[in-house]
Amino acid sequence: MKKHIAILGSTGSIGTQTLEVIAAHPDQFTASVLTAHNNVDLLIEQCLKYAPVAAVITNQTHYSKLKEALAHTQTKAMAGEDALSEVVTAPEINIVLTALVGYSGLRPTLSAIRAKKHIALANKETLVVAGELVTALAKQHEVNIYPVDSEHSAIFQCLTGEEQNPIEKIILTASGGPFRGKKTNDLVNVTKAQALKHPNWTMGAKITIDSASLMNKGLEVIEAKWLFGLEASQVEVIVHPQSIIHSLVQFEDGSMKAQMGLPDMKLPIQFALSYPQRLKSDFERFNFANYPNLTFEQPDVKTFRNLGLAFDAMHQAGNMPCILNAANEIAVDRFLKDRVKFLEMSDVIANCMAKVPYVATPTYDDFVYTDAETRKMAEAICDR
Repeated sequence: MKKHIAILGSTGSIGTQTLEVIAAHPDQFTASVLTAHNNVDLLIEQCLKYAPVAAVITNQTHYSKLKEALAHTQTKAMAGEDALSEVVTAPEINIVLTALVGYSGLRPTLSAIRAKKHIALANKETLVVAGELVTALAKQHEVNIYPVDSEHSAIFQCLTGEEQNPIEKIILTASGGPFRGKKTNDLVNVTKAQALKHPNWTMGAKITIDSASLMNKGLEVIEAKWLFGLEASQVEVIVHPQSIIHSLVQFEDGSMKAQMGLPDMKLPIQFALSYPQRLKSDFERFNFANYPNLTFEQPDVKTFRNLGLAFDAMHQAGNMPCILNAANEIAVDRFLKDRVKFLEMSDVIANCMAKVPYVATPTYDDFVYTDAETRKMAEAICDR
């Protein structure tokens, strides 16, 4: 039977690649729900091509344009944040792929889990902000969370068939971003144009800046802890500039397993949607002869403070990762608007982590409050 997919964030990098995967396997998948925040023109184009049951534009100022464009189709036009959480509960949906940016993914993901929909998770911030809450709810409702990030998909693939073998540690690989090898003095005046030039991956602006600052790897560290039920001490990071080994697992006997391949997000997307099957693909194949040297180095957390701050937040737990994430979202936004410098983003985050009230065992309402208060503080720091 076909799997009916709801894509939250269908106009972004992950969303558009997910639609390519669906188009390549029309006998396996159908796009039943598509959503966007601002890009109504591309959302309309996607709806006319894929004919979903419903489409949601969360920025309600674009609703009339969406509704008018789809009036002659069978696709139901919806608008607003509430609609996002409602549409994922539709009975025909099998998998909800969450590709929203940042904290916005949390509420609809929780709604989908309560409706017993399996999750293909590309929105790492959902687990960063509220990992304990999300994983407990998924267990309660017998919902699987399939990772879409290439690193977490690699770990997931390495663990398939190893359910009875305890993990000693996992090692997430990082490309090092466009500023690998640079020191603090080299980064004082870097521009957003420089930071947006990732050497290996094509991604949206926010995640690309996070990759340049190594915050993306920090968020992945926290996500991995919750996805795989690990202690903070069991997660490590190694810089691997070629991005061929996507991550590794080390077992208690010292043996290690790694997943390898060329940098291409369509492979982890397809695996998350098709699991436990591996579907045939025409993705470019890796050739060892083209990569005679695979290299590894320790991350420089002194220069790239964000990675260290993420490890600190993971160890402190509670609402600290929520504070980290909210402060980072504001800092990145202001960097992209030329309001703060590249290195100042870490100052904003560290300041918020020191000053926003800490909650050791937060509820959902605590996360909502923490996110709002942190954003206010981060905005005040950036805009003064």
